[in-house]
Amino acid sequence: MSFDHEKLDAYHVAIDLVALASDIVNLMPRGNGHLTDQLRRAATSVPLNIAEGSGEYAASDKARFYRIARRSATECAALLDVCRKLGLVPAEKLDIGRELLLRLVAMLIKMAKRCEQRSGTGSGTGSANTPIPCMSLEERSILRVSCPEST
Repeated sequence: MSFDHEKLDAYHVAIDLVALASDIVNLMPRGNGHLTDQLRRAATSVPLNIAEGSGEYAASDKARFYRIARRSATECAALLDVCRKLGLVPAEKLDIGRELLLRLVAMLIKMAKRCEQRSGTGSGTGSANTPIPCMSLEERSILRVSCPEST
């Protein structure tokens, strides 16, 4: 038996983000505590909001938490940009983080849109069963777990 959030690929990618953020923080020189604290908090917020969203019953509530997770992920991306500009961390490590974040943000957008479609809220159009364009069968299966059919 497992929790709903443990079935989501986005959750596992978000956990990878937390580990990568920890590695990046450990590479940063002293005197950047404001950036290290912010990156730790933003990265940790992503899987926590995914888990909280997957535990909601209403599709609109799920979508709200997935959108919050997406905002935290884009905050992490901005923090990596700052680290790059200031030359605080090797570019190779930041490139890995950027790729991970691009993938994660795309997943969270699809999850939120799917839930919005099911709840009839947000900017989603179509019925609850309308597939999102360019989504694989595996991604659709994941979203059914994260945002089940309304009853």
